[in-house]
Amino acid sequence: MSELMTPALAGTAAGLGVAMPMGAMSVLLLQEAMRHRRTAVAAAAGIAAVDLGYAALATALGPWVASHVSPVEAWVRLASALILLAIAAHGLAKSRRRPDHSPPPPLEAADSALAARPVKAFARYVGLTAVNPTTALYFAALTTAQGAALGTGAAGAAFLVGVGASSLLWQQTLVTLGALAGSRISATARAWTFRLGYGLVAAYAVKIALPLPSPLG
Repeated sequence: MSELMTPALAGTAAGLGVAMPMGAMSVLLLQEAMRHRRTAVAAAAGIAAVDLGYAALATALGPWVASHVSPVEAWVRLASALILLAIAAHGLAKSRRRPDHSPPPPLEAADSALAARPVKAFARYVGLTAVNPTTALYFAALTTAQGAALGTGAAGAAFLVGVGASSLLWQQTLVTLGALAGSRISATARAWTFRLGYGLVAAYAVKIALPLPSPLG
């Protein structure tokens, strides 16, 4: 079991890295929780389902890609790390902008019908999350860089369990916070979730980049 801890922890870090930054989906989820917790629980599950789906697709393809480029494996890892660092840098730059202290815009009146329809809320948040290309790019870079580490079914499954569990836990934490707050999360708290989430992405990028490829290799 101990050999599965590494991919499981890697999946946990990957799931938190993609889930923690407070973007538009997080704000919408908080609004949903302030309005109706049961619907928000379903919406949170929809977001986590997309994270897991993208991670599963990338886990299936990443090792195959890595195995076919083994002569330049170190350069593939470096390219993947640079993509992750670019994602992290973009997110951190956004978090340094002047916080918006105005309350989040209310959802359309028609959305109030979702209060008693968790299935529709789940489908709606799946659709909204799935159209974000950053999530797919993020997991593709991660899994391709790890290559053979996720080559076995057990390791890949452990990685996916970590991704799904951590993403779902974070989204449900937001639901709990939103239900308790009854208003809005502060701009300061939002900025710090950006910094923590993208800081985790940057740290993970450095980890997969090492050791650096040799210019002569």
